[in-house]
Amino acid sequence: MAIPVKINVFEGPLDLLLHLIEKNKIDIYDIPIVEITDQYMEYLHSMEKEDLGTMSEFMVMAATLLDIKCKMLLPKETNDEGEEEDPREELVQKLLEYKMYKYMSYELKDYMDNAAGVFFRAPDLPGEVLKYREPVDPAELLEGLTLQKLNSIYQSILKRQESRIDPIRSKFGTIEKEEVSLSDKMLSMKTYATQHRKFSFRQLLTKQSSRVQVIVTFLSILELMKMGYIHICQEELFDDIQVDVVQDPETWTHLTEFANE
Repeated sequence: MAIPVKINVFEGPLDLLLHLIEKNKIDIYDIPIVEITDQYMEYLHSMEKEDLGTMSEFMVMAATLLDIKCKMLLPKETNDEGEEEDPREELVQKLLEYKMYKYMSYELKDYMDNAAGVFFRAPDLPGEVLKYREPVDPAELLEGLTLQKLNSIYQSILKRQESRIDPIRSKFGTIEKEEVSLSDKMLSMKTYATQHRKFSFRQLLTKQSSRVQVIVTFLSILELMKMGYIHICQEELFDDIQVDVVQDPETWTHLTEFANE
């Protein structure tokens, strides 16, 4: 990266030329090359001694001005199209480009100075906004699922449970009514969902120990779907239904309220 060299108040020969043009209120497209060259050379003679590398840039520009000055005294040359060429054209283009970049730097500096007084606060959302959950649409959760499909799975699970009963040993002992609450079953489903984020609906019902357990488990699945905690899908007809846990079971706060009702 080149290091900008600044002599007095001018940063290079183009900056000095632009200063002389603005000071004399000269049209940049019609530079009186004789007058500008004389003022430029006068300024060079008044400069304090600088290092050779810095002064060489100003000396090159001085030679360029003298060359243009000489060409202005000679008959004007013409290009291929027969138009007269202006020896100052290349210098004017360089001055225009330099002027554009110079004023762009002023604007960037203003932006930087203004930005120094701007402070940004870290994003913070109210707790109510962070806790907000989009309302669950039961129609969307149950899309593509019919009661007939659920009932067919339910009936097949019941048949499997009946086939497990020993017709002889089941008559031994005293048969007592098993008390199973929906709220307790939903809390146990929360524990199960923590360990299995995706599981088979059929296998879940198969693991139940009785008809009542199957029924209550079936009802708890429907309640969890309604609350939006799980999502069920079936890829093909008569395929097993897969249950996906869509919300972290640790956030199932409504289960506690459901159990206390």
